[in-house]
This record gives sequence, C-alpha cells and structure tokens, in this order.
Amino acid sequence: MDARYQQIARQLKAAITSGELKTGSRLPSSRTWAQENGISRTTVEQAYGELVAQGWLERRGQAGTFVSQTSPSALAEAPAVPPGDEHEPKPFQMGLPALDLFPRALWARLTGRRLRTQSRFDLTLGDPAGEAILRQAIADYLRFSRSIECQPEQIFITSGYAQSMSLILQTLAHPGDSMWVEDPGFPLIYPAIDGEGIQRLPVPVDHNGMDIEAAIARWPQARFALLTPAHQSPLGVALSLPRRRQLLARAAQHDMWIIEDDYDSEFRYHGRPLPPLKSLDAPQRVIYTGTFSKSLFPAIRTAWIVVPAAEAAAFRQRINSTPCSVPTLWQCALADFIQQGHFWRHLKKMRLHYAQRRAWLEAALIHYGFNVVPQHGGIQLVVDIDGDDRAIVARAQQRGLAVQALSDWHSTQPGRSGILMSFTNITSAEMAMQWVGRLYEKE
Repeated sequence: MDARYQQIARQLKAAITSGELKTGSRLPSSRTWAQENGISRTTVEQAYGELVAQGWLERRGQAGTFVSQTSPSALAEAPAVPPGDEHEPKPFQMGLPALDLFPRALWARLTGRRLRTQSRFDLTLGDPAGEAILRQAIADYLRFSRSIECQPEQIFITSGYAQSMSLILQTLAHPGDSMWVEDPGFPLIYPAIDGEGIQRLPVPVDHNGMDIEAAIARWPQARFALLTPAHQSPLGVALSLPRRRQLLARAAQHDMWIIEDDYDSEFRYHGRPLPPLKSLDAPQRVIYTGTFSKSLFPAIRTAWIVVPAAEAAAFRQRINSTPCSVPTLWQCALADFIQQGHFWRHLKKMRLHYAQRRAWLEAALIHYGFNVVPQHGGIQLVVDIDGDDRAIVARAQQRGLAVQALSDWHSTQPGRSGILMSFTNITSAEMAMQWVGRLYEKE
C-alpha cells in the first residue's frame, strides 16, 4: 500500500488533471491541510515536495504553493501555436543573441518578485532618465567590465539605439552639422541621423578601423564622428590605438563629439577585450552608447547612453519632457539581474557557446569552399565573395536564409563584396552544415 504522502500526491494530481484545481491555483498551506485532515504536517510537505519535483506544483516563497503554469496537465492542454505565430529566427539572422541560452526561468523569477513587491507608487511614471537603480547598476557594471568611470547622473535609459541617437543629436547638434560615419557601416541607424537633419560623411574603413586621416582631409568641418571601435560593424576590425588617440585629439581641438557604439564588445574570443574610447576620454568628448538587445534579447527594448558630466544637465533638460518608455518593472528586474551577478555569468556562458558556434559555422563554410574573413569577436562574420553579392544573397533569401550583402552596408559604390551572417542561433555542427549547404546550392 502506498505511503500516506503518496496517496495525497495522487489525489492532487487527479484534481489538477480533471480541472478541479486550475493552473495557477494556490494550495492550502501544509499546516492548514494537516490540521483539517488530521495528519502530520511532514506528510503534507512530502506530498507537496514530490509534486514540485515532478513539475505539477511550484513554490513561490512566502506566497505559498501553486499549481504550476508548466505542469504536465497544463502543457498537455495548451493550444497548439499556429505555424508562423512564433517569431522563430531564420537561419543566419543577424542582430539576434542566442535565444536558447537566455535564462528565462531566472528572468521570470526576478520580474515576478518585483511585480509582487511593488507599491502603489511604482504605478506612476518613473524618472524620465530611467530608474536610479538601473542607472547605478549600469554604472557599476561599466566600471568593472569596461574601465569607464561615470556616475548614474551621466546615464540615460532609452528604448533602443535609434532613440539614443535621436536624443544625442537633439541635445548637442546644430542646424547644418555633419557626421563622419564608417563605410561600410550599420545602415539601420541612418534614418535616425537623417531625421535630425545631420549630413552623413562616409569614411573608409581598413584593417585599422576608420581612416581618421582620410576623414580629416576630406571632411574637416564634421562636428560628430560615429564609430564602432571595439568591433567594427560589419567588418569586425578594431580601431587601432594610434587612431584612437588621433581621434580624441581631433575632438578636443575642434569641439567635436564622438559617438561610440559598443554594440557587441563583450563577445571577443581571442585576447582581452580592447578598451573603449570612453575609458581613454580625458577631454570628455565621447558619448558612449550600448544596448541589451544583443546581450540579452531584442524584446527587452532597453539601451543606455553615458554622457560627459558637463553635458548631463543639458541631456536631463531635453529628456524631462519625454518620459522613459521602458517599463519600470523591466528596468528594476534588469537592475536585479545585473547587481546579483546574473548578467556577468550570462555573458561568460555566451562567450563559450559563441566560440563553439562560430567554429561550427567556419568549419561548414570552409568545407563548402567559402573564404571566411578572420575576426576576433562579435556575433556575425563575413564571407568574401567574388562577383555580385546581392544576386547571391537574393537567391539565398528565396531559400529562407537571412544572410545580407556587404554591398548594402556601403555608403559609396562600388564597395567590397561579401556575405554577412550570424552564428548565434546555430546549436550543432550538423545544423551549421545543413544551413551552409542550402547557401551553397546551385540553381
């Protein structure tokens, strides 16, 4: 005959399966159950514990014990998701981190805890610059990981890179201003620049990054420079130290602003990450931008900028009329994620997996005869192409592959030909070989 706790566990499972106990229902405390049924509390705890281990129940700390949202019964009854309703990434899709590596259960606990403990005052509009707890967490993280000394008052939270760019230009730019941009460079930010009336000035990129001497010679009047110095997007090269010093000196001498996009500097697989320009910014001419979309997940829609201390008041004045669009709940949960060390551990895990996934993709590309451009980091790679990369990419996209043509990232034509692709969501060597095989297929 089954032990008493096993009988209780079986009764509870039957109640959940029949629908008598609904998903999310709170169970009586073990003390209450024991008193009402004349059994020991230990027996009830054993029954609850067994069902928690099997996934039928879940503990929520002092809130009690509940029927799990992911119980076998709930999963069996969950309606099937129609094809196309899930935003499953396409093969080689760029701009996405590894969605399978994000600790969703941990994130759910952090957001749930914040939701359960919020007060009525948390329902009001938050600080337009972003919640103080998140700005402090970012300041601490940048000091530790990127050697950037800044105060929370210098940090402003935005909903993404485009909003960060608009805020920077609305605060610092004047009519008729122009901006150096890398060529090739990230084309999706151009509408935000153009929308503020700023003239874009394409500057060539070589193996040492943006050619600063060429920029000065061609466009000496530029008041802004936009760069991805740690890992140039899309070529993957780093801005050399002499060019960093040259750019900082130019900015100091000519009242110029440098916008540093540090979009995926955390992912470097050979050697130590290079220091950001901001960490060398004695003249205080660098605005440092970052986002959690590439390191966590795109739907978080959270980015930040770090501005020189002397400009913090001007940025505050500009943003006071526009409340921060990132939900307060997510800001606070993200601050917990960073402050409790989860962000750092997540990045460390991703570096290991990304190094492996990149190796899988490189091996598959080499197997099919593609020429992979060497890079030291990042979440994408470049394949050199002789001929019309746009035609090759168009055929690949018809096969469902989300590759991009390097030519489309050039501001001036003709540009270097190549194929851009991401490896972050490749989960096996077999998957890499299958995807590259589809890319290689002849008509």
